[in-house]
Amino acid sequence: MKWYVTLLAGGSMLLSGCLMSREARVESDYSYAGQFRRYRTYEFISGDGINSDTSRLGTAVREAIQNRLKIQGYRSVRRRPDLLVNFRLFEGDMRFRGYAQEDFSRWVKAGYTEDEDTPKENRKGYQPVRLILSEGTLLVTLIDNRTNRAVWNGYASGVSVPAGPQGEIVLRRSVRSIFDQYHIFTEGYLSGQNTASEGDD
Repeated sequence: MKWYVTLLAGGSMLLSGCLMSREARVESDYSYAGQFRRYRTYEFISGDGINSDTSRLGTAVREAIQNRLKIQGYRSVRRRPDLLVNFRLFEGDMRFRGYAQEDFSRWVKAGYTEDEDTPKENRKGYQPVRLILSEGTLLVTLIDNRTNRAVWNGYASGVSVPAGPQGEIVLRRSVRSIFDQYHIFTEGYLSGQNTASEGDD
């Protein structure tokens, strides 16, 4: 399966241009191999770019993701997290390959997951869709730490990031919009069986 390779390869594209004011387009893709009912903890990937940025913009994105995951029952841990979180902010237009899929929540609710033992005739298959993401894109990728494969990819394009505090507001709003596509609570969280306290396990 080359789905996760495509996502990470897309993350390595460096694009030029200026972020312009326009309404953001928000979409997401997911892996049929994702164990979404199993995930409860996460940690951010460290690296270059805004993901490791300690500036106000990088911090704004990181805190917005943390707040949203906490609301959905996920805990931040340093040792053996279930999910690794990566995010990138691109300027200008970019070509991106998405996938035509059924509603993500419906897929997770059905409880069906593909793995290497799933018969070929029972696999869903991925139907690529070529997209043009314009004038600035915020990309968030969730990676299964056990398999090291990307399992969910959310992105907002047409993101305008003005200078100053207004830019932080725009990025926080974009993160909220992206995670509206990932409305999955950890198992037992809504019934009070799983608490979302910060810190290491």
